[in-house]
Amino acid sequence: MDVIPAKVTPKLVQEIDSLVEDGWYASRSEVIRDAVRELVKKMKAEKLEAAIKEDVEWGLK
Repeated sequence: MDVIPAKVTPKLVQEIDSLVEDGWYASRSEVIRDAVRELVKKMKAEKLEAAIKEDVEWGLK
């Protein structure tokens, strides 16, 4: 795996640590990987939705 350094606010670290302490995740890294996966999935869906909308608008012209 690659390591990607990132700066996060103390509040965000606290939230991440809370998820780990509550047992939702095994580590901070797992929280961050899951968050990035969800963001990528969301962005891909939005990109697909925009492409479909563009195709529909093109087809209606």
